[in-house]
Amino acid sequence: MINAGDTAWVLVSAALVLLMTPGLAFLYGGMTRAKSTLNMMMMSMVSIGIVTVLWVLYGYSASFGHGGRWLGPIALSDIGAAADSGVAVNGSTPTNIPVLAFAAFQLTFAIITTALISGAIADRTKFSAWCIFAGLWATLVYFPVAHWSFDFGDASGHGAGWLAARGLQDFAGGTVVEINSGISGLAMALVLGKRAGWRKDPMRPHNIPLVLIGAGLLWFGWFGFNAGSALGANHLAALAFMNTQIAGSTALCGWLLTERVRDGRATSLGAASGAVAGLVAITPACAFVTPLGAALIGLVAGVVCAAAIGLKYRFGYDDSLDVVGLHGIGGIIGTLAIGLLGASVVNPGGKNGLFYGGGLELLKAQATGVGAVLVYSFTVTFAIGWVLDKTLGMRITRDEEIEGVDLTEHAESAYEFDNRGSGGAGLGAVLSAARSNEGEHE
Repeated sequence: MINAGDTAWVLVSAALVLLMTPGLAFLYGGMTRAKSTLNMMMMSMVSIGIVTVLWVLYGYSASFGHGGRWLGPIALSDIGAAADSGVAVNGSTPTNIPVLAFAAFQLTFAIITTALISGAIADRTKFSAWCIFAGLWATLVYFPVAHWSFDFGDASGHGAGWLAARGLQDFAGGTVVEINSGISGLAMALVLGKRAGWRKDPMRPHNIPLVLIGAGLLWFGWFGFNAGSALGANHLAALAFMNTQIAGSTALCGWLLTERVRDGRATSLGAASGAVAGLVAITPACAFVTPLGAALIGLVAGVVCAAAIGLKYRFGYDDSLDVVGLHGIGGIIGTLAIGLLGASVVNPGGKNGLFYGGGLELLKAQATGVGAVLVYSFTVTFAIGWVLDKTLGMRITRDEEIEGVDLTEHAESAYEFDNRGSGGAGLGAVLSAARSNEGEHE
């Protein structure tokens, strides 16, 4: 029987998660330079259209079609014609929601994961090449990894993804969303190379209020992301909801404390980044740990991710908006933390981690999931990016980059200070204002 309350919660959660992509567009648009604002926002927004079309055509079937261990069937997905009125998750545990509600909810995950990668290649990417990359990446990377971790098969477990069958616990996407996008961002940053003037010219976020608005929308939507993954209005949804709030808050405090000790000041950008780090880290663990465990995960993520964003300077890769340091490192922290802090007392469907007497079995399953996604996603993403760069060219020219990707790719600018339209003098004023405020983002 369809449960109206559960269905309503999942549909609302799907809307909340979809809102996260425009929120990400605000966050990324504010973090980049003024001359790249619209391009960054467009890369997020176009992901909604591209991934939705692919999801309906074959993405849902490939991800949740109960096929082999590695991938569901690649076939046209007539989702609405599904014979059963519900879906099976977590093995033999049935849900009481329509297939369409589940499919819509999972679609929003695929959208934002694809959009997240764009932050690693800000300021220098051809929009047309990004559109092709987004479609290929969703097909070759996201759909397979979603099947591995999220598809628990039918009521008997038949057709489950191989990581799910091995006991990986990932409630809302630590592997599928966070590690997947983080390591893919690293691969693309290596393919495209450094921005012109990186580490020499100032490249400060041009609009911090826009960043804070984006972070706020992400935090708001994250309740749908995590609590919605319970697929019902139940105690797991309440646990995930509370743990999400706790981890985001402790991470924010941990990041600001780190900035204060390291730099002598706490910043608005640090507050936004710290909150995102905690929300990322709690995503896989939100319904498997106690609230105290969530507080610890958030605190660790805030401190570690604040340090991790500096790795790009040490190793020389230009991850423009810290996708690797926030989503990659944060996702690893949260996924492995389940192996330590997992507590079946709050979720009878979960397992106890090492600190709760569960031994190393769960930690090994979590580490396997982390390692598999890191290797697969990096390798395939690098290959996609390399082929596109050698054939179509993914990167704009140096002159176009200096002039501004907004004008050269979209013939628009985000800010106008005169009445003469989107070109020349208006953009010049924008760039002059932006250059006066730029500096390295740390």
